Amino acid sequence: MTTSSWGGGGGGGGGAVRLWCCGLLLMLLSGGGGAAAQRPPAYKTLSGKAPLVIAKGGFSGVFPDSSQNAYVFALSSTSGDTTLWCDVQLTKDGVGICLRDLLMNNCTSIKQAYPAGEKAYIVNGQRSKGWFPIDYTISSLQITQAIWSRTDKFDFAYLPILAVTNVTDFAKSSSVWLNIEHDIFYRQHGLNMTKYILSISKGGSVQYISSPELGFLQSISGRVNRKTKLVFRFLDATSSDPSSNQTYGYLLSNLTFIKTVASGIMVPKEYIWPVTTNNYIQPAKSIVRDAHSAGLEIYASDFANDRTIPYNYSYDPLEEYLHFVASDNFSVDGVLSEFPLTAAAAIGCFTNLNVSSKTDHGSPLIISHNGASGDYPDCTDLAYQKAVDDGADVIDCSIQMTSDGVPVCMSSINLFDTTNVQRTSFSNRASIFKDIQPTPGIFTFNLTWAEISSSDLRPKISSPESIYYLVRNPVYRNAGNFFRLSDFLTFAKDKDLSGIMIIIKNAVFMANSLGFDVVDSVTKALSDAGYNNQTTKAKEVMIQSEDSAVLVNLKQLETKYKLVYTLPSTIGDASASSLVDVKKFADAVIVERESIFPESQGFIMKETNLVKDLRSAGLAIYAQVFRNEFVSPPWDFFSDVTVEINSYVQLVNIDGIITDFPKTVRRYKIIYPGHIMVSLTVAACTHAVLLAVNSCTGLGVNMPSYMNPAEIGVLAQLLNGSQAQPPALAPMPVLNSSDVTEPPFPSAAPKNAPGGAANGSTPAPGASPSGSQAAAVMRAGILPMVTALFASLLI
Repeated sequence: MTTSSWGGGGGGGGGAVRLWCCGLLLMLLSGGGGAAAQRPPAYKTLSGKAPLVIAKGGFSGVFPDSSQNAYVFALSSTSGDTTLWCDVQLTKDGVGICLRDLLMNNCTSIKQAYPAGEKAYIVNGQRSKGWFPIDYTISSLQITQAIWSRTDKFDFAYLPILAVTNVTDFAKSSSVWLNIEHDIFYRQHGLNMTKYILSISKGGSVQYISSPELGFLQSISGRVNRKTKLVFRFLDATSSDPSSNQTYGYLLSNLTFIKTVASGIMVPKEYIWPVTTNNYIQPAKSIVRDAHSAGLEIYASDFANDRTIPYNYSYDPLEEYLHFVASDNFSVDGVLSEFPLTAAAAIGCFTNLNVSSKTDHGSPLIISHNGASGDYPDCTDLAYQKAVDDGADVIDCSIQMTSDGVPVCMSSINLFDTTNVQRTSFSNRASIFKDIQPTPGIFTFNLTWAEISSSDLRPKISSPESIYYLVRNPVYRNAGNFFRLSDFLTFAKDKDLSGIMIIIKNAVFMANSLGFDVVDSVTKALSDAGYNNQTTKAKEVMIQSEDSAVLVNLKQLETKYKLVYTLPSTIGDASASSLVDVKKFADAVIVERESIFPESQGFIMKETNLVKDLRSAGLAIYAQVFRNEFVSPPWDFFSDVTVEINSYVQLVNIDGIITDFPKTVRRYKIIYPGHIMVSLTVAACTHAVLLAVNSCTGLGVNMPSYMNPAEIGVLAQLLNGSQAQPPALAPMPVLNSSDVTEPPFPSAAPKNAPGGAANGSTPAPGASPSGSQAAAVMRAGILPMVTALFASLLI
């Protein structure tokens, strides 16, 4: 890693010396020469050691469960500090194989290979139909992805079923965990699971054996290698262990008896943190402390980044792990995960952090996107307060105008997007403004500030991934109050922030069609609030726009504010002449994530030259929009936004991250030393160590593999030459001078002058359509209006 990667792109030789000195001090204070030598954090596990990371079927969140690719990738991505989990099944010739499900049609190509092979068997008292391993040998079968929401691209690489001995062979120094789910079923069909497991365990290559059948564990207790731990696995509390006919809920009340058979228990994570029917966590149960009091280790199961986790975690899988491994009162002894990299990072890097510390506002800047809009409705008092509480460096306000000329903070000019307006008395204000959108809307300039701030109109939380049925914090879907720009400026004045971002949209339309000079309204509000003449604790004011005319106008006004240009969303490069033009009026630019790492079918194909070119022009670079929902990052980031953030910081040294979830980025900044060390004194370096004493503060050559950035394009390269290979990228547009240059910013037209209303057929702002105007609006837009209203109600 280069010095600039650590230091945010500046500092020169003096910065390098300071980095070296701080790095040396970090090593001295932590007692060693790298990440591996630092004092480990204290864990509240039974042994006091770090919780175990158990890779269920390997890295099965990306590759088919129990495939060689999944196992190898699990080891390589977690520095080898991972236990490999194998669900043991038996073939008709008694060979033990690793396969996630007794029903092979759920996880292999068996149905295509033997279409007439479906049979019905009784499994734990229930009749099940499908393809079963007891009818086949290990040969000629291929493993496939079992979870429909995950990529099936790797199904086309021939991935044979692995024997248990294959897994123990390449596990090498890592431990192996065998899970036996259906001993009784196999015995009913003449196959001896006990005999097979005892033969495998004699060599000492198996460190853990688990089963939800207590009778099976009793049959091998005292007969396996003395170093092998037996773990009783609890299933749903209302279901029964078929070997004892006792419910798991009942068995949970008799942990002393469990201790006579096993050294540990594994429970679904809801046993520890119960979840309500509307998907919010309840107070933790005492089960971890109860197990530890009985001398039992306790492991939590069912972790996966791409599941809908409780809303309290804000779609952040790392946050969920921390509730189990770094709770104030307890820590489980291990977690069973289909994404072991995230689990390893949570345990190895993010436990015991002082996440409340906001002592620095260095690079990369944490810039809110409509406040903490992942948790509360956009641009409301709740969203802004949450952003501040979660450690945002900069909070943002997108300017819209009301009909009486009040600038307000709203993410969209169309109230359909951000409010419940279609259910209010204002629902008859719909109109079409083709300069904004071709379909009907009720716009901020159709209502006065008094109407927008009335109790009738409520905010509506954004759910940008609702197409995947992923919604945000539904209990607070309509909570909070809107801010005027003046309210926003007052709110930010005394907060622990490095600055504010004012976003100007639709300014030319406002000037030409509505008679509003948005630029003048913004600069006046900033002046009235004292931002143009700050003396102490000065906050940087950034003004962002996608309209170069707006920024040129501000430049001509010789404002003291930092001007930020939003680049077109599809570009992959910029011509030299366009960079010269941008630099004339902007200090920084905002780029879409995909302009840096373009994708094909969810796979990153390459890194563009855009960041390199922008940096050569002396422009700061802010990337948008980072979201926690697991469908937002490309496959290469493993459904974990922290992996995505880490890759943007380490690979392209991004200057700012625009996010719906500031808390996630703040937590990352605490463990990433680049932003802390560039210009700190020795005393400040000491403070940095005290804030985050964990195995990631050293980084450098000893960085654990789970904190390395993603290898760009590697997953796509694995598919090269196969029928699953993602299509090649089409050439991405290059930013040219013609894309940047715009006509001069217009003077605001008098509101009642000709042209003061857009499109001739729409009603005046703030008034309902009437007469021929209403008929024209109805003819032009009744169908799309109904469609839009219906879609809004569905969401």
